[in-house]
Amino acid sequence: MRIRWVDGCEVSVIARDGQTTISANREGMLTLANILTDLADEQPGAHVHLDEHNCLEDGSNELVVEHIP
Repeated sequence: MRIRWVDGCEVSVIARDGQTTISANREGMLTLANILTDLADEQPGAHVHLDEHNCLEDGSNELVVEHIP
């Protein structure tokens, strides 16, 4: 799956005290929407790993989004 990044994308994922917060600017939210939309068209089991090296801000926890049946 090819991810459609929106220029200026900023997304952070912080997990603390049993709560996970995803924070994003407009471009980040549009990128996340692209990921969800494209992943919905994939087969169950398809997934995307997001981390500090591909889209998430430094200090973010890794985020895995998976399409389930």
